[in-house]
Amino acid sequence: MLESMMLKGGIIMNIWNVFTVVRGAIIAITLVVLMGHNPTSAQETRKITPNYLRCEYRVNPLGIDVALPRLSWVVESNERSQKQTAYRILVAGSPEKLNQNTGDLWDTGKVKSDETIHIAYGGKPLKSRMFAYWKVQVWDGQDMPSAWSETALWSTGLLKAEDWMAEWIGYDVPLSNRQKLDLQLQAANVHYKRFKCVYLPSPYLRTDFHLDKAVRRAVVYVTALGLYELHLNGRRVGNDYFTPGWSDYRKRVYYQTYDVTDLLRPGGENVVGAILSDGWYAGNISNQGQRHYGDKLRLRLQMHIEYEDGSEQVVASDGNWRASDGAIREGDIQDGETYDSRREMVGWSGQNFDDNGWKPVVTDDNIKIMVQAYPGIPVHGTMEIKPIALTEPKPSVFVYNLGQNFSGWARLRVRGKAGDKVVLRFAEMLNPDGTIYTTNLRGARATDTYILKGGGEEVWEPRFTFHGFQYVEVTGYPGKPDMETITGIVAHSDLPVVGSFECSNPLVNKLYSNIVWGQRSNYFEVPTDCPQRDERLGWTGDAQVFVRTASYNMDIGAFFTKWLVDLEDGQFEDGSFPSVAPTVHGGTAAGWGDAGVVCPWTIHRVYGDTRILEKHYDAMVRWVDFLDQRSKGHFSPPLGSWGDWLHIDAPTPLELIATAYFARSASLMADMARAVGRDGEAEKYEKMFNDISSAFTNRFVTSDGKVYGDTQTAYLMALGFNLLPDKMRPRAAERLVDRLRERDWRLSTGFLGLNLLLPTLTKVGRIDLAYRLLTNREFPSWGYTIDQGATTIWERWNSFTKENGFNDPGMNSFNHYAFGSVGEWMFSTLAGIDTDGAGFKRIIIRPQPGGDITWVRAGYNSIRGNIAVEWKFEGDDLILNTTIPANTTATVYIPAKNEGDVTESKGPAGQSPGVRLLRMESGAAVFEIGSGSYSFVSKGAKSILMQKH
Repeated sequence: MLESMMLKGGIIMNIWNVFTVVRGAIIAITLVVLMGHNPTSAQETRKITPNYLRCEYRVNPLGIDVALPRLSWVVESNERSQKQTAYRILVAGSPEKLNQNTGDLWDTGKVKSDETIHIAYGGKPLKSRMFAYWKVQVWDGQDMPSAWSETALWSTGLLKAEDWMAEWIGYDVPLSNRQKLDLQLQAANVHYKRFKCVYLPSPYLRTDFHLDKAVRRAVVYVTALGLYELHLNGRRVGNDYFTPGWSDYRKRVYYQTYDVTDLLRPGGENVVGAILSDGWYAGNISNQGQRHYGDKLRLRLQMHIEYEDGSEQVVASDGNWRASDGAIREGDIQDGETYDSRREMVGWSGQNFDDNGWKPVVTDDNIKIMVQAYPGIPVHGTMEIKPIALTEPKPSVFVYNLGQNFSGWARLRVRGKAGDKVVLRFAEMLNPDGTIYTTNLRGARATDTYILKGGGEEVWEPRFTFHGFQYVEVTGYPGKPDMETITGIVAHSDLPVVGSFECSNPLVNKLYSNIVWGQRSNYFEVPTDCPQRDERLGWTGDAQVFVRTASYNMDIGAFFTKWLVDLEDGQFEDGSFPSVAPTVHGGTAAGWGDAGVVCPWTIHRVYGDTRILEKHYDAMVRWVDFLDQRSKGHFSPPLGSWGDWLHIDAPTPLELIATAYFARSASLMADMARAVGRDGEAEKYEKMFNDISSAFTNRFVTSDGKVYGDTQTAYLMALGFNLLPDKMRPRAAERLVDRLRERDWRLSTGFLGLNLLLPTLTKVGRIDLAYRLLTNREFPSWGYTIDQGATTIWERWNSFTKENGFNDPGMNSFNHYAFGSVGEWMFSTLAGIDTDGAGFKRIIIRPQPGGDITWVRAGYNSIRGNIAVEWKFEGDDLILNTTIPANTTATVYIPAKNEGDVTESKGPAGQSPGVRLLRMESGAAVFEIGSGSYSFVSKGAKSILMQKH
């Protein structure tokens, strides 16, 4: 019931704007607290509160199939250095029992522990279709209990295959002779399959059922081969799009769970229906053509209705359902949707609809695919964008500029007569004559068509397609459109936003905006490379170089929980991971296949998640074994051909990249093995890393520190992956600087080198060059793309230039997040927020000011709570305000000549409550602080930093 209440209405909210306002208010309040905090006030009340309860990373998830779901919460307090010393979790089968403080499913009792994340359920065994209501109480450092938290819930899905009683059903739309021939040719000829599309109308399926008694709860479990949109009594169920999501349909398909209690009508006829579409299952994927997994769209639905008297009724998909085609004549993710409103069947999913003309559905007993609960984050329409300009470059050709490149679709408003056809085409850029530029879309048609029924204003949005675009071309419009004709609907996997960043440099602020928009556009069910052309694949190399940046911007825990299954599903028999996941074509490559190790390690580091390591441990072992078996004396021959993708005339030898990433994976395996208690294996991988590092040095590095290939990326991998003996590092760092100098202080790195560039320069003591590269406006640089009009991260630094126009259209995306991996450095170094160990239990606050940036304000809502940092210069002094979540500690580095030059809340820092001086280190006073809000001032810090840089 809670889920249905949350999903009712279908109104698309501009959540990003709401978040921005809320985040701004939080930051403002935090800073007021920072500047006015009096840690010794006798008026303060000691208080600790558990909030933000989650199960498997999600708030109130329905239909999970995890046998021992993990529970997490955030501890909040209004005083410094507050700790949780114990907790008690109650889990009950009903809210009434929970309200009585009865945990009939699980009562932990008082557990002495400061842990707040990933606490595995340990109560009575969970059965299918159970609802579990839970709350938590915690004790503070003085053993004083908190109030109980608010109630949260989760429910289980259909945990066993035999729990499914529903049949797979569908409707095979009658084909013309030409369509039959084309489908035969598609099946027999890959080339024909790629270039000759056969679009079929979407099937509409329905059945009716009666309810004779008062309903206590109704829950529906639903999946499809293809995409589905679910309806109940004339209303759309939920606000998810592109369900059941993209998986490797050869191995598994996901189902969703919805509480539909409020949509039922007791005491009479009820109708459930669904619309199907090709989606990833049968539609175009990349340039591979249609029907990659199958050609028969099927639905499986099971609704369990519990009556107030304790009896139950099951409504399931079976041969009694009826079917028809309707208004959706074509629905393809890449090519677009065609909707003929003259064929609308008004009320088709409601009562009193005459379906006598509909056909019986077909049932399919041959589908043996594994059906599992969806573990990820669904796609939502998250905000609306209004056009900023309307032009008419040619007669009756109208072009809308929405001012921002994004993924989603357009809402159309139109009046006209029946049969009028309005065609919408989508593009990221314009030609010089003002028409839309679509050459870079390659084979993606990216066209939606709406045919009017007439009789008043008509408002339409597609259901089963999305585009990457900033511009919408409208043709065939009856009359002259206006600024209300088109509205952009932004759509993506609706991950919780956890990061905010702002600084004194407008260029860097725009870069941050572009990074976030690139992630928003491409975290679309899987981490795709681009949302616009005929590709949209989960490229593994892109995913692994960006994953740490992604985690600062959004909560990616559930998203990657799902995608790492896709990645393992694609693992080849020899142990290699694919270059794209879900896998649609073969092959692996160094830096791409390594995503199978880098991404789980990153999720563990950010969220303290060891279960994800255990789940994928064997797959990671197979990958490293694959690398080891093909190596020769711990030296790796070339692996794949991607190399340092899209470098600037500086190819790094493939064998160097392969060996460096072999070492990187071995190093991370050692860390993960130790994290899950496999110390013996950790020693094995540590030795492997050391052996590879020695082989790397012997094969690729001269005695004076010159690295084979002599490229920026070669030095960045040698230094950034810690492959060099200490004595060689200074000379290699000098050579890295030389490679920058010879290019007039410009980068030459590609995808694999770029995410190492600024962190490595910082690590070797050249943060001045890191700032120079960050704020550079000359080609190639982030500033250069911004000056060319970029509103997202581009695939190429010169995808478009005002002087020379467009780059090679064969590989020229204007929404490609990989070069946005610099966001990690912006948070960890510029703002100075990082984790010390796994899961932000211990936090590092170490902003490193530089360049012309005079202030930074950033926030990160970690798995343990919100971390806030603001630093700024006032004259020669540095002011650092920070907030640390309850139940954590932080190590704070503040530039200073000596500890006496640092104050906190206007008193000596070392004497301030919650603050402890640890040491002086490399021109910084290092303090340990407990949770709470602090305001540090370091006298003369600006001069110290200027001398240092």
